Amino acid sequence: MKTVSLREAEADLSRLIEAASRGEPFVIAENGRPLVRVVPADVEPPRTRRLGGLVGQISVPDDFDTMFQDEIIRLFEGEEEK
Repeated sequence: MKTVSLREAEADLSRLIEAASRGEPFVIAENGRPLVRVVPADVEPPRTRRLGGLVGQISVPDDFDTMFQDEIIRLFEGEEEK
């Protein structure tokens, strides 16, 4: 992400805002310290995913890896139903 000084932002704000609206966000810094991030208004921040969010709400059967095995083999081999 591009970083511009506060002085550069003051002098060229119109150009920088236009670039940000096209999807080129930037950071304004003063004395090398970031102050603000400028991003397009219609861009939503990415949602963070929480691991373990469904703990206790779902269960996986012990035979999960062999469930419907006979039916799957029959379908792949093209055998008629019995």
